[in-house]
Formats: sequence, structure tokens, C-alpha cells
Amino acid sequence: MVETSNLSYAYKNGTVMAFPNIGLSPGEHLLVIGPSGVGKTTLLYLMAGLLPPLKGTVAIDGTKLNALSRKALDRFRGEQIGLIFQQYHFIKSLNVSENLLLRQSFPLKGHDKKRGYELTERLGLAEHLDKKVTALSQGQQQRLGIALGLIHRPKIIFADEPTSNLDDENCAKVIDLLKEEAKICQSSLLIITHDQRVKSHFQNHILL
Repeated sequence: MVETSNLSYAYKNGTVMAFPNIGLSPGEHLLVIGPSGVGKTTLLYLMAGLLPPLKGTVAIDGTKLNALSRKALDRFRGEQIGLIFQQYHFIKSLNVSENLLLRQSFPLKGHDKKRGYELTERLGLAEHLDKKVTALSQGQQQRLGIALGLIHRPKIIFADEPTSNLDDENCAKVIDLLKEEAKICQSSLLIITHDQRVKSHFQNHILL
């Protein structure tokens, strides 16, 4: 499902960072853990096609990302990849429900309100569907970001610090939800984090 080979990235200050090879089978989970500043987010962005590698390749479901045009890569990412960012990406003028419906409409046209409601119910957001995202707490915004990354049933889920702003109870709930959704969608799941609480939930680890 996901395979990287000899990936490296050159930062603007001239620093070059090389990353270990990764191979994930369909439905397999991987936790990439390490302190801030070791390149965890860079690795995730390379694997999602959001950053161009200095060298090396990323293949998802047999498709090499660096062989795609920018338009084809955007479409592929929208269809196949679920991205849960550390920094939230919302349309602030829309409410929670409208943000979810908008994500479902790209790149394929279609709205599944039932899917959105069930997902937000499990994330504790169902009572906030009519609220503007700016009216949500930081933890609620983080859970909305998770919902936006999962609502289209992606083949691979990339999550960047999905528990960093959550208390212990919600941390466990979010990890369980991510694993449950990955199972339902038969998705691979890759989480990057410095949050040591997450480690006990995964058998497959890489330390950066």
C-alpha cells in the first residue's frame, strides 16, 4: 500500500535530512515517534506528496507520486489520502457540517450526511454541527480536523500529532477511533507524534 525508498529532503538552510525506508501493507499501522525537530512532519509531507524529495520515491497503492503531474497528484491525494494536520485547515466562514460536506465534494461530487453525522458523533462533535469553526474549542477543532481527514474513507491515513491538544481520555478515544476507522475503510494508518502516550497503542514503531 505505502512504500518509500531512499527519501531525503533539502531544507532552505542547506540541511539535508535522510529518512528510513518504510513499507506498509493494506490495513497495517505504523507509529513514527520522536522529539520535535527531527523531521517527522517533513517525512509525512513527503509521503503525502506535499513536499518534493531531494531524491527517493514514494509509492501509494502502486502509484509513484513523483511520476504524477501536479493536477493528477492533487486529485490522487484528494481521493486516496486522509490528512490530519497539526495546523488546522478550515473554511472559517462555514460551520462544522458545511466544512465536512465541502471535503466530501472534492475531488468527487457527493455528500453523505449520514457518514458525517456518525463520524462526528463518535468524536463528540455531533452537537456542534451548526457552529462556526471559530466557536469551537481548540480540542474540538482538532477533532474536526480528524473528521475532515477521515470522512472520504481514504486508503491511507496520515496523522500529524493528532493527540497533542487532547487530555488523556480524549487521547485514547482518538487513537481508538483512528484505528477503528482504518479497519472499517481497510486503510493503512501512519501517525507521527512526540506524544509518548500513543506508543502503547501500537506494536509497529519507528524512532526518528
